[in-house]
Amino acid sequence: MKFQLTLNLVLAAFALLAHAAPISHNEIATKSAKGLRLLSLAEGVDPVWKTEDEKLELMRAGIKFFDVTEVYELEKLAPVENDFSVAATFPSPSHQSALAPILAAVSTANMQSNLNSLTAFNNRYYKSTTGASASTWILNTVKSITSSRSDITSALYSHSFVQSSIIVKIPGKVASTPVTILGAHMDSINLSSPTSGRAPGADDDGTGSVNLIEALRVLVAAGFTPSTPVEFHWYAGEEAGLLGSQAIATAYKNAGTKVKAFMELDMSGYFKPGTTEVMALQADYIDAGLNTFLKALITTYSRIPWAMDIPCGYACSDHASWYKAGFPSSFPYEAITGNDNPNVHSSTDTTSVNGFSWAHSIEFAKIDQDRVLELESVFKLAVVSKVGELTPLLNVPSVL
Repeated sequence: MKFQLTLNLVLAAFALLAHAAPISHNEIATKSAKGLRLLSLAEGVDPVWKTEDEKLELMRAGIKFFDVTEVYELEKLAPVENDFSVAATFPSPSHQSALAPILAAVSTANMQSNLNSLTAFNNRYYKSTTGASASTWILNTVKSITSSRSDITSALYSHSFVQSSIIVKIPGKVASTPVTILGAHMDSINLSSPTSGRAPGADDDGTGSVNLIEALRVLVAAGFTPSTPVEFHWYAGEEAGLLGSQAIATAYKNAGTKVKAFMELDMSGYFKPGTTEVMALQADYIDAGLNTFLKALITTYSRIPWAMDIPCGYACSDHASWYKAGFPSSFPYEAITGNDNPNVHSSTDTTSVNGFSWAHSIEFAKIDQDRVLELESVFKLAVVSKVGELTPLLNVPSVL
């Protein structure tokens, strides 16, 4: 979850630290075994060791960081320059007539039902049993959605903690082509009592999680078969230093996986009453060309306008993990910073707060689908003439 960084003096002090020698494998093994965590607090500054209590205090103070304890050595093994990202050019939207019935099939009722299930867990903290159970619930839900498609795989991605990330893969018709990824984080946190405190996480990031589930459902129902691979990710441990997304982005980089584009959905359900409703686009740690593409998608397909947000800051959300790994990333957000949800990381992050809007959130679920479909050079889908009724498959011409 994003906070506006107000502690610039603290980070400036970190920047004055001299670069130390690389941290050894033995030091990482010894200190992590004692419960210490290696945190990257600013770009270009060496990471520092912190206790779990110190880490929590940083979170409470709104200081963003990457917890690099488990990826530090893997990142050192990766190429200095990432040759696996794609210097892509992004098309102008051109499939309005084909996409209109697809977007009409997006269901607020489905998202409400799924969010009710997610918020029913006491919390979705990455170290709690209910956090692990929430991962299993998402996996079972997406497996049910994709059960008619033997080509689509859904699996847990395990970490050193009990909560798992989830990855759904829709293969492309053209082998060895770059993958398009949509992501959200499925964990939640109560900063007053992380392990046992009530943290429904309705907006942060229940909304992004159910946006992805619904986008997947509609695409599968439409018989979507992309020319290039498409993946849906739900990340574990975002609140604790982007743990899940870092692990996966680093693994993709080290494996030589080519990524066409990544988009994060972290909160989509709130805007401050009395303010202008917008989709806020992050200005930093993103790909400028991908942001331009998102502006065109929002202008073409959404009833609400886009607006540029103030810089989100270091390690703001999961898109930063992909950006750090060298891949094109983007992050449309629910509101301009300051007009976003003030109830996050507490027991009051529910759908009943004044300012929560399903009509607002559904626009982000639609942009999920717009982005996937407009990025495809050739894709096949069934046109939805009305919810629940599919016409025969058609091919949509090339746009790239």
